[in-house]
Amino acid sequence: MKITMIGTGYVGLVSGACFADFGHDVCCVDKDAGKIDAIESGRMPIFEPGLDQLVANNAAAGRLTFTTDLAAGVKGADAIFIAVGTPSRRGDGHADLSYVYAAAREIAEAVDGPTVIVTKSTVPVGTGDEVERIVREVRPDLDIQVVSNPEFLREGAAIGDFKRPDRVVVGTTGNERATAVMSQVYRPLNLNQAPVMFTGRRTAELIKYAANAFLATKITFINEMADLCEAVGAEVQDVSRGIGLDNRIGSKFLHAGPGYGGSCFPKDTLALVKTGQDFDTPIRIVETVVQVNDLRKRAMGRKIVKALGGDARGRTVALLGLTFKPNTDDMRDAPSLAIVQALEDAGAKIVAYDPEGMDVAKPMMSSVTMVKDAYEAAAGADALVLVTEWDIFRALDLKRLAASMNKPVLIDLRNIYPRSEAEAAGFSLTRVGGKGVDA
Repeated sequence: MKITMIGTGYVGLVSGACFADFGHDVCCVDKDAGKIDAIESGRMPIFEPGLDQLVANNAAAGRLTFTTDLAAGVKGADAIFIAVGTPSRRGDGHADLSYVYAAAREIAEAVDGPTVIVTKSTVPVGTGDEVERIVREVRPDLDIQVVSNPEFLREGAAIGDFKRPDRVVVGTTGNERATAVMSQVYRPLNLNQAPVMFTGRRTAELIKYAANAFLATKITFINEMADLCEAVGAEVQDVSRGIGLDNRIGSKFLHAGPGYGGSCFPKDTLALVKTGQDFDTPIRIVETVVQVNDLRKRAMGRKIVKALGGDARGRTVALLGLTFKPNTDDMRDAPSLAIVQALEDAGAKIVAYDPEGMDVAKPMMSSVTMVKDAYEAAAGADALVLVTEWDIFRALDLKRLAASMNKPVLIDLRNIYPRSEAEAAGFSLTRVGGKGVDA
């Protein structure tokens, strides 16, 4: 099948490359000529393990092409995916759908025959209705069907998630041709026995937001349990395991830490809250999740100051990890941003190292000194803070780190190191959700 992907951001580029790897003929369209040139030269606009090779292989095979010419890109396409950004709108927190609607209008003006327009971008309930209205207004002469097909890709594991998904959700208005086209688009997944779930279009749009809000709620719940554990002398890791072994709850997203960030959870929870308010059905649990998570990130800064004895002025704090999670260079709503601000407000000097995110982070925290590795970051520091759980930070030489520091204080916001190991290396250890007494 011929597939056109509008947008070469995280979702568009990964989805386009994976569809091409399935054997489809894929054309990726983006208005940013510099981005297209970079991709064609082998330079990916995002860091995602394996993506550069996947793009290169399929481009070399002729299944994956790139262009800035939308009109040429959509000619003869069986399915046209809209994968443009839907950032939170300034002022009210609603999802900004201007890019989605502009893409829909341009597509409708350019298509030369029946096609299916698929919203891959994360959009609020009812967006598909407006896309359909735009399309009908522009091209009443063509049979253009509008479908919702939300993405469920985890940054850092997106290729595996696309090829071996838990589920594929397709929302239609019941049109047989649209259903047939989408069935063919995802037919390669039949081998993996991945369930393709067909629903109503509005239902599909809501599934995406509900899924992310629920996961964000699990993270926020265990973070609040971590605070309670610290107050009563319990261990949050044991609490997490104890409740996660219940199959009704599950162990995923029950790891206490500095709060969630990234491109999805912050904006999607906020958009769901706004949607509930618009329809006079407030989602108070999610409203609280948004508030608690925002407060938690800055609270981590205060936790670090407390570990320094309550005074950070003139002290040097070394941060390990800046991105919101490992295996990405994404700094959007990363906890490190609020932590840096809180520490700077307290008068601290900050050095930092991240394996992939420093180029992206530097403009956001220009006063932070970026260094080449964890050991350079720790040298002469008064505190070492583990912010992002990159694999490279899981087996550090703690004795070497402690010996190089002005004061061997370790604040482990991801609970990677057991207390016995940290203290044996000479560190004073602060963890999240308990004292970290080894079993």
